[in-house]
Amino acid sequence: MSDWSSQPHPAARPAVPACDERPLFDAVPERARWRYKPRRDFWRSGAVRAGALITLLALSGLMILALVREQTGTQGFMVGLGLAVLPVPLLATAFRWLDRVEPNPWRNLVFAFAWGACAAALIAIIANTFATRWIATATADPTQADAIGAAVVAPVVEETAKAAAVLLLFLFRRQDFTGLVDGVVIAGFTATGFAFTENILYLGNAFGEDQEIGTSGFASVTAATFFVRIVMSPFAHPLFTVLTGIGFGLAATARHRRVRGVVLPLLGLLLAMGMHALWNGSTILGPLGFYAVYVAFMVPAFGLLTWLAVWTRQRELRTVAAELPAYAAAGWLAPAEPLALSSMKARTMARDLAGRTHGPAAARAVSEYEVFATSLAFLRNRAARGAVEPDFAAREQELLHHLWQRRDVAGPALTYAARATGRAWQPPPHLDYSGFNPYRG
Repeated sequence: MSDWSSQPHPAARPAVPACDERPLFDAVPERARWRYKPRRDFWRSGAVRAGALITLLALSGLMILALVREQTGTQGFMVGLGLAVLPVPLLATAFRWLDRVEPNPWRNLVFAFAWGACAAALIAIIANTFATRWIATATADPTQADAIGAAVVAPVVEETAKAAAVLLLFLFRRQDFTGLVDGVVIAGFTATGFAFTENILYLGNAFGEDQEIGTSGFASVTAATFFVRIVMSPFAHPLFTVLTGIGFGLAATARHRRVRGVVLPLLGLLLAMGMHALWNGSTILGPLGFYAVYVAFMVPAFGLLTWLAVWTRQRELRTVAAELPAYAAAGWLAPAEPLALSSMKARTMARDLAGRTHGPAAARAVSEYEVFATSLAFLRNRAARGAVEPDFAAREQELLHHLWQRRDVAGPALTYAARATGRAWQPPPHLDYSGFNPYRG
């Protein structure tokens, strides 16, 4: 075997370790120090910091629940909750679909959603209320205070509060935060949670207003609020915060520490605040101004960011296709495996086949194999671009160790999937080539 301790040269594509019949993984750290682990349900973690974080989010949730219920009343809260939950599954499914190449652990996504729905919403409602009251006292004009609060204060406070979740995962779950798609998905889940709580408040207040004035049906304030916030713009908050996520995602792949740590995330946050301010400020211009901003700016921006996210996901699959053949040539993977791993259809087929043939444990092993292989491709790609981590060799060996443990189950399933989806060529099954000799006269 080759020397595992040698580091790849930043200017050259790193060499692939040779694969023996029974390889030794001397450089793999003890299990407690693994950076890449099989995905486990988040509730099985016994870490103290996880318990403290869950407690913090639970307390924030109870406080925001009490504040929203106080403002909307019990009946208004229940109506708002029932209506606000409608877009959540759609948005969560969309972001999870985008994240299928190298999926984030569910614990990260649940944390992001909970932070947005509880902690960020609590910070926003307290800070926005305090700032609006202070402006009203300073200007003696409550109407102007509301306008300034919505167009200036709210974007800064809310986007900063939501960005905190992205920052925490960027710092403490760095092994799961490897690129632009991770930033988009984490930001999207955070903003979806925030919008969920905010929609409860707006819809609950609208229902209370209808109760006071006696309106109902399509002419009610509740119906109008539901149309604007749930039908027209369920993507508004995710769209703003995704800009912050893009900044962190680009920072994850940047070479220079200063750019990676400060400039790109800060630029993304400022863009998120600016777009949020434009959206909130459009309501001051009346219905015509609101719809003009919606059609001329929000819809094109949403389309552009959607295209960018999908294009980035396809680029991730191309990275897998480009980097893994080197490991197949060295013997770590079967020749057809890189072809299957660069196709979402083949990946799904391999998991389904393993599950039908050998049960849920085999399907889980194939899924873990796909994640580890993708992480290996991204690790090698970053090294090839000059962003070589100091522990590159140990991380590469750890990933190869995980792949080797699962290759007997995952290898045949992925090879079959590559052939079944047309990614790898195989002779037609009805023809027998066993006795064919092209050199026979």
